[in-house]
Amino acid sequence: MIQVTNLSKKYNETTVLKIENLVIPKGQSFGLVGNNGAGKTTFFSLLLDLIQPTTGHITNNFIQVDTDESWKSFTGSFLDENFLIGYLTPEEYFYFIGDLRGQNKADVDALLLKYDEFFNNEILNNKKYLRDLSKGNQKKVGIIATLIGSPEVVILDEPFANLDPTTVSRLKKIIKTLAEDPNVTVLVSSHDLQHTVEVCDRIVALSKGEVVKDIQTSPETLQELELFFAV
Repeated sequence: MIQVTNLSKKYNETTVLKIENLVIPKGQSFGLVGNNGAGKTTFFSLLLDLIQPTTGHITNNFIQVDTDESWKSFTGSFLDENFLIGYLTPEEYFYFIGDLRGQNKADVDALLLKYDEFFNNEILNNKKYLRDLSKGNQKKVGIIATLIGSPEVVILDEPFANLDPTTVSRLKKIIKTLAEDPNVTVLVSSHDLQHTVEVCDRIVALSKGEVVKDIQTSPETLQELELFFAV
């Protein structure tokens, strides 16, 4: 379970995020949507202790993320390509992450084999450094590396951006499969309302750093969100 309590983030006198209370139950697939500057990446950055809150706190499985690092052992995330290590090949990067998560080479290879279709022969055995891959292929590496070690909490920021339609379809299948596990909580942030609605049980919309909608996904959800953001 992820719980947000009296959380805010200010830069100088500007409040970019303010969430008094938010609970994401264990096993939920949670979608975060909003326009640029709505606070989505700020929220994920606070959840991952990349920045410090101005007030309040977030707990991940009852662990306060900014005071105790033990949540890292069961949490996987990919925010953007800047978190990759450009001078490594994809294989070297996967094994590096595996080592951090207590996985041996065979463990990592077994996981990579599961996502062979997602890679589409563009990632492994090509003798390219991560810095030389396209943005879309870098994203593929980052997303699958997030899954090494079977984390209980998976956080993906804008996972559908820079991906071709076939890869997006395959990624949605991956996210839906993750969400079927009652022990795995999946958090997805995206500008793409349709993709987010398709893979998430619950959608929270942010505007100017505040929660403006919190709805359980239904056949009407996409239209409701499209109407809201059209105003």
